[in-house]
Amino acid sequence: MDRTRDPRRHDATHSGLALLAACGALFCLPGGPALNARDQAIAAAQKFVRVSDDRHGFVLDDGRPFVAWGFNYDHDEQGRLLEDYWGTEWPKVEEDFREMKDLGANVVRIHLQLGRFLRGPQEPNRVALDRLTRLIELAERRHLYLDLTGLACYHKQDVPAWYDALPEPARWEVQARFWEAVADRGRNSPAVFCYDLMNEPILPGVKKETEWLTGELGGKFFVQRLTLDLAGRTREQVAKAWVDRLAQAIRKHDQRHLITVGAIPWALVWPQAKPLFYASPVSDNLDFASVHFYPEKGKIDQALAALAVYDIGKPLVVEEMFPLKCSAEELGAFIDSSRPIADGWIGFYWGKTPGEYRQAKTLSDALTLAWLELFQKKAATAKNGG
Repeated sequence: MDRTRDPRRHDATHSGLALLAACGALFCLPGGPALNARDQAIAAAQKFVRVSDDRHGFVLDDGRPFVAWGFNYDHDEQGRLLEDYWGTEWPKVEEDFREMKDLGANVVRIHLQLGRFLRGPQEPNRVALDRLTRLIELAERRHLYLDLTGLACYHKQDVPAWYDALPEPARWEVQARFWEAVADRGRNSPAVFCYDLMNEPILPGVKKETEWLTGELGGKFFVQRLTLDLAGRTREQVAKAWVDRLAQAIRKHDQRHLITVGAIPWALVWPQAKPLFYASPVSDNLDFASVHFYPEKGKIDQALAALAVYDIGKPLVVEEMFPLKCSAEELGAFIDSSRPIADGWIGFYWGKTPGEYRQAKTLSDALTLAWLELFQKKAATAKNGG
């Protein structure tokens, strides 16, 4: 079914909630305290995002449709992770957010390193959490929504030795503690779009593994194993137990915001592959599907066929994309052709504007410039669901 033509797609039935907001009524988040005056004022200007009643997309609290269109802000132009500079170069963070907004973004995906948010297995890092609160407030002012992706261990040298030494059950409990702390800071803000439990988690095969991290690219490790040993369990059993435990940790403080997992689309590699995290019942506690797509030159149709595998009756977001293996023109064709099933697209921004890239001479800079020009060109149409 072509969901762009489905009259149920953009649900506008929340007239009761819209009326409450219009009247300035004080309401409570489930399981949370009443909103204070500052939070009420922000909520009046920026609406929370939720899944539509028909499960076909996202809507704001006032019933207007919402399509995610934005950037991964995973590192800056020097390759530094956000936590490397947000404490000493906050004006740069503010400027980058302004630039992303000016380019047409409504979502920014942030990658939070576990080792920066926990001082030990039982001790959250209050300084890092305060900076996260400041970042959320910046997003509110810019009217941007945050995809908060957690548990990152991108710089192997920054992963605490105590964390790597933990066996699976204790490691999962530390991960749950991370999410409790983050969800406690994000629970009242309309600027939080979602919590992404982990970037590209995987499971081992039949053999036991010895390393938690894999997927090294440019000195960063973007892929993690959830366990080193299936120990007689099915992959689905492990994936479900992990998702359920972390969702429970988030829901302890935040009953409202959406939960997802940024998954590698194995169907793009093996056409017969089935979803793992978006299989039933693994995905019971995930509100929408997030997948990472880098279409190859001349293989846009194959990419679209693989994307359709993750259309599971929940909203679907292409949470990573870039013309890494194809031209910007072909990536644009992928975006346009995926509109019947996708509810958002998130690319990359690394701290340099199109104007700055036009002054550069490298092939990499030219590639990124083509991407940013494509993003800017399609922004209005994409966000309006056209």
